Amino acid sequence: MKELDALTITVVAEDSVGYETPYLGQHGISLFLNAVRGETRVNILMDVGQNPKALLTNMELLNISPGSIDMIVLTHCHYDHTQGLVEIIKATGKRNLPVVAHPDLFRVHVITDPFLRYIGVPGEDQNKVVEEAGGVLCLVSDPLELLPGLMTSGEIQMLTDYEEVGMALKTIRNGNVSEDSVVDDLSLFAVVRDRGLVVMTGCGHRGIVNIVQQGVRNTGVRKIASIIGGFHLIESSDEKIEKTAAGLKALDIDSVKAGHCTGFKAQVELYHAFNDNFSPMHAGDIYRF
Repeated sequence: MKELDALTITVVAEDSVGYETPYLGQHGISLFLNAVRGETRVNILMDVGQNPKALLTNMELLNISPGSIDMIVLTHCHYDHTQGLVEIIKATGKRNLPVVAHPDLFRVHVITDPFLRYIGVPGEDQNKVVEEAGGVLCLVSDPLELLPGLMTSGEIQMLTDYEEVGMALKTIRNGNVSEDSVVDDLSLFAVVRDRGLVVMTGCGHRGIVNIVQQGVRNTGVRKIASIIGGFHLIESSDEKIEKTAAGLKALDIDSVKAGHCTGFKAQVELYHAFNDNFSPMHAGDIYRF
């Protein structure tokens, strides 16, 4: 896989904020990527959280103009990654803005524990409204190169024996109810010159070890500079958390930056595994590769 010359990742939405910082927190995640290859600079917004006011406030504090966004990538359908999409598209002032996601993004998606609730893309951010606002939906299940050195993961293969979705999720198609394994869950893989592979996740519903291993397979790069994002271990058993940390530790990973849905217990376990090479994520954090 070709390489980026540099990659800067700014956390513009997160559940946590740093000590004595002015940023706003929310239940959700959004990363602003500035990818550089030669004379080409591309700005990508990965997910939009669920509170566009907080997101836009943080972007202003970080001197990031919505008009600088070249494309949006949505990692999966959940409202805490997609709510306010239309408002963000409008804030860019652009027409024909690529919005990259899986073809199943706009399906009916519900959780049945403790009772039936819809947790998918909100109605005001559905596909027709996105297109009317100026977005162009690029819905793909295969890996997609966003620029040389940066790609989407495609559908994540679930190969480990300890990573499962683990939520009471259902979808409804043609009147039939079925289990929903969040097949639309995608990540971003970047290869940065002299640094290695950078893996960026939204929630990692299909397993963070599965995701990182797929990143290695897709790119052919074994040296992993960092894994960044939500790992969805917040309601996982101690056994799964321990196996996940061990699975990551067995890989050649320089740093782990986890937040959003990772959960405190998992963050502690990851800290024990990676020591000072682990850090929790906060809104306003900036990572440079």
